[in-house]
Amino acid sequence: MNGIYLLLGSNMGNRLEYLKEAEQQLIAAGIQVLDESSIYETEPWGKENQDWFLNVVLQIETSKSPDELLKTILDIEKSLGRIRKEKWGERCIDIDILYYHNTSLELENLTIPHPGIPNRRFTLMPLVEMCPLEIHPKLSKTNMQLLADCSDELDCKLTDYKL
Repeated sequence: MNGIYLLLGSNMGNRLEYLKEAEQQLIAAGIQVLDESSIYETEPWGKENQDWFLNVVLQIETSKSPDELLKTILDIEKSLGRIRKEKWGERCIDIDILYYHNTSLELENLTIPHPGIPNRRFTLMPLVEMCPLEIHPKLSKTNMQLLADCSDELDCKLTDYKL
């Protein structure tokens, strides 16, 4: 994998504004946004009885280490009002580190590549849009192959929204 990729998601309030504000706060924290996927509207994963999400993948560049990047992300989520009440519950903003170059890392609070990548259409569709032939460092499959193998059947629709 060549690059650092983040997944941003929101299913509360003005979802698009939360995504935009999260991107602006990443930039303000010294993180360069190199590219962004289209925005997808997706059925909730894990807990179905909630509003649909808007999701976008950003390719970024940063001198921050993975754990420093995670701290920055958690600070941004908190500043935007994220409260962690229940796993897979609704949230105003969620920012996940998907890939950090070819890093494979397992810490108590951080796993890279993100373990949900191969099981989540809402993650794979924007990744395939941006980097279809990049290879998952642990699974040795391209993002396109992972999407073809993905058993997630939840709806994931391309939108006209822009960051």
